[in-house]
Amino acid sequence: MKKEEVPQDESNIQSTNQKELCYAVGEDGKYTTALSSGWDPKTIALNNAIEEIQNRISNAKERVLNNQTSPIEFYMESHKMDLSILASYVGLWQWRVKRHFKPKVFQGLSNKMLQRYAEVFDVSLETLKDITLYKTPEIKNNTPDEN
Repeated sequence: MKKEEVPQDESNIQSTNQKELCYAVGEDGKYTTALSSGWDPKTIALNNAIEEIQNRISNAKERVLNNQTSPIEFYMESHKMDLSILASYVGLWQWRVKRHFKPKVFQGLSNKMLQRYAEVFDVSLETLKDITLYKTPEIKNNTPDEN
């Protein structure tokens, strides 16, 4: 796109008084950089992704409270991890981490193993075991009319 066509739509980066660096074609036909205040399709995609993350966290929390999964799954979702990332952080095979999602298996884990998870999630052992003590960081879903 040409430099003068770089989108300047309303977006969540406007509230921070920042601009996003983009590449565009200058008047001489060569690539150059341009600043953009936002682009509606990108804002929509970002807001959809944030909404999906919030739904996954909420579903995991409900499943923990209904004793259908362990708190490990909730914290994994809250920290925007997947099974392979979490397994690499705690130094276990994926199948072992997935097994720890089972409430009965989780209850039988040693404090040493639970401490590994607590360190990855940056919570205390008590908070790891009781998700009601955890304050989930708010993920802002900024749309232009909310600013």
